[in-house]
Amino acid sequence: MGNFIECCRGFWCGPKNPNVRVSLPIVCFIWQIAMIILFGLFVRYDIESDAHWAEHKKHENITSDIENDFYFRYPSFQDVHVMIFVGFGFLMTFLKRYSFGAVGFNFLVAAFGLQWALLMQGWFHSLDPVDGTIKIGVESLINADFCVAGCLIAYGALLGKVSPVQLMVMTLFGITLYAVEEYIILNLLHVRDAGGSMVIHTFGAYYGLTISWILYRPKLDQAKHLNGSVYHSDVFAMIGTLFLWMFWPSFNSAISNHGDGQHRAAINTYLSLAASVLTTFAISSMSAKKGKVDMVHIQNATLAGGVAMGTAAEFMISPYGSLIVGFCCGIISTFGYVVITPFMEKYLKIQDTCGVHNLHAMPGLIGGIVGAITAAAASPTVYGQEGLVNLFGFTGDYANRSSATQGGYQAAGIAVALAFGIVGGIIVGCILRLPIWGDPSDENCFDDEVYWEVPEDEESIPPVLEYSSHMVGKNPDMMSESNFTVEHR
Repeated sequence: MGNFIECCRGFWCGPKNPNVRVSLPIVCFIWQIAMIILFGLFVRYDIESDAHWAEHKKHENITSDIENDFYFRYPSFQDVHVMIFVGFGFLMTFLKRYSFGAVGFNFLVAAFGLQWALLMQGWFHSLDPVDGTIKIGVESLINADFCVAGCLIAYGALLGKVSPVQLMVMTLFGITLYAVEEYIILNLLHVRDAGGSMVIHTFGAYYGLTISWILYRPKLDQAKHLNGSVYHSDVFAMIGTLFLWMFWPSFNSAISNHGDGQHRAAINTYLSLAASVLTTFAISSMSAKKGKVDMVHIQNATLAGGVAMGTAAEFMISPYGSLIVGFCCGIISTFGYVVITPFMEKYLKIQDTCGVHNLHAMPGLIGGIVGAITAAAASPTVYGQEGLVNLFGFTGDYANRSSATQGGYQAAGIAVALAFGIVGGIIVGCILRLPIWGDPSDENCFDDEVYWEVPEDEESIPPVLEYSSHMVGKNPDMMSESNFTVEHR
């Protein structure tokens, strides 16, 4: 029995081998070949991207190509695509020695994820019952980017602590889980969640946080000298913040109804984001005795208003209501970075590198709650009878659904997103604990040199530029400036 225990301990707790020379190429080649085969079997152009569009126009008496959905959706698709590859990628470059991993692995995850998402979402949403193929168009591309966003949010919680092979496995399962929970929430429950407060942010955040909990590293302080930022890395991360902040109205309105729904979603998100900036600066300054603003808060909490406005973006929440949502989320998100993140690591054993709990989890839950309340309060007086039917889809099987009932289903959507994120995270986390994925040792976390060829001129960081950030490695003088007594990591 003792030998068996020692054998198990040797298997699970043996020395780390981050060499992915064999495993990463195998995963990339096999999975890409699988995508080619599956696309060949299942994926076709939809009628608006097919060469038969001219015949379709004539048959449907469509007078102009401008009525092709491409011209409505492509500008939003461009914005969302930039958010996924530039916004999320650069937002995670704050670590002093992990910028290659932040941008590069973000690129890898997104490029694989969008292919798998087109298949998974296609099987659930756009499978043609006649010929058994998936019809894709520009809206399919937007939804695939949304699906990828959930996995990139999860990556934020694991940043610097996992191998690229683990990220690919996480994405494979994450996309699959996302497609199922999205189908349940949007199709079976008939929930409205245009900007994905529940489907994207709540699921993605708790999926990543749960995996981080399962993969907890008790000796991660061996890499604490790398788990922080330098001046130029925070500037690069701020580039990601600004791209995300500017394009978030497109993110929340990209798949909204043409006309007033899309227009209103952009306005509501725009105002909510603006309000979250001011309260983030206020709470950040208040949290230090000398009133200095922390760039960590500005990089992240300023986006919380966009996350929280995702579900209710299309709703008649009113302009001042959007400002209230952004106002509250800026406060809550910043407070999370100051107090909740170190609490979670110390007591809950959740090492959240990017603070996705503060930027995505809490604002996502708030967004779901705001959406449920706003939907339950909807009335023909505010929306007009036709507007109410169009916005909430009260037609067909849902023609007799009331606003109060819709509010209840909106709340149920939150529970579904949480369940899939947490349960899925536990299962995938256990899979990722297997010592076969080439993850780095504790002392080599947050270091690009483990998986990247790093130029020699980046080997040393001028000490004059170094300072701690992201609640890491605070020196005693800096610690004394905080009004809060919770220990920072």
